[in-house]
Amino acid sequence: MSSLHNLTPAEGSVKKGKRIARGEGSGHGGTSTRGHKGAKSRSGYSRKIGFEGGQMPLQRRVPKFGFTNLNRKEYQGINLDKLQSLVDAGKIKDTVDLDILVANRLAGKNDLVKILGNGELKAKLNITVHKFTASAKAAIEAAGGEAVTL
Repeated sequence: MSSLHNLTPAEGSVKKGKRIARGEGSGHGGTSTRGHKGAKSRSGYSRKIGFEGGQMPLQRRVPKFGFTNLNRKEYQGINLDKLQSLVDAGKIKDTVDLDILVANRLAGKNDLVKILGNGELKAKLNITVHKFTASAKAAIEAAGGEAVTL
C-alpha cells in the first residue's frame, strides 16, 4: 500500500543533477557550464525584467499616449434593478445606506457609490449614497422614495 512516506518517482523519470564546479574530472569544472565572458558568466548577475539583450525594450518602443488624472474619483455603480431584486429577496426593507450595500456585497466599505438608472424600481426606498444619475433620482422619486446625497 502506498502512502505519502513511501512515494518515489517512476524508474528513469528523474535524472541526476549536474555537479557543477567540482573539478575538471567532473566534466563541469573550469567555467562551470557558464561559458566564456559576458554578463551571464559573472557572479551577481540578474537579468532585469523586460531586458531584451540590449535591444530597445518593448515598454520603451511603444509610444505613450493619453492622460491619467491623479484626482479622479472612481464610483461603484449600482443599478436600480439590482436594488429591486434585493427588495424582492427581502434583504432590503425601506432604507438603503452604505452599511446595507456593504452587507449585501454591492460595494466596499471605502467605495464611493453612485446609483444608476438601469432597470425598474417599484419599491418605495429612502436611499442615501454619494451620487445619483438624473434618471435614477427621477425613478426613485416616482416610486415614492427619497434620494439623499451624502
